[in-house]
Amino acid sequence: MTAQKPVTIFEAYDRFATGKKVREDTWDYVTVPNNVALIRSRYGIDFGKEIIPDDKELIDKLFRAGVDMLVETGFFNPDMGRVMMVTESEILEGIRKAPKKLRLGSGKDEVVCERRRGNSHARPIIQGGPTGAPVSEDLFVTMMQGYAQEPIVDTLVSGVMSTVEGHAPIANTPWEIKATVAEIRAVREGMYRAGRPGMGI
Repeated sequence: MTAQKPVTIFEAYDRFATGKKVREDTWDYVTVPNNVALIRSRYGIDFGKEIIPDDKELIDKLFRAGVDMLVETGFFNPDMGRVMMVTESEILEGIRKAPKKLRLGSGKDEVVCERRRGNSHARPIIQGGPTGAPVSEDLFVTMMQGYAQEPIVDTLVSGVMSTVEGHAPIANTPWEIKATVAEIRAVREGMYRAGRPGMGI
């Protein structure tokens, strides 16, 4: 099979700009659920009680169903209200070219995130943090320090500062920008206080 050229950001934009217009609620409550039901039926997928299957035939079905789902459903861009379609060869080439490992953080705090196959004995990367949950600004640094000082935690994920200097970080205002910068500084401050300044974020 001939290698597929990667889709550039410019091509992706053009595909979205000319893609099918879809309402977000239609996408969320009609398009995705209906396509999932059709593809699940097509492949006869039934999880049973297992959350993570170890049956090789089922794993193969899930992979093929996932590819079909992406080819037939595409990507939805909520800002543009449009869908970009991709081909099976583009998906498979993207998987082939995906990095096999990723270095997160720096110095003594650096960890290497590598793909893990089924039943792997390799220790997974543990990420700690409030993961997008609202956190009051007076507790933000202390909370991030608490996660960073746990030896089992490898990388951090930030929360959302509920206020900055007492102001709500309303979208598309200067306060949103200020809150974002304050969050990054608070995460880094928590890491420094925990003695792990090089942790990946």
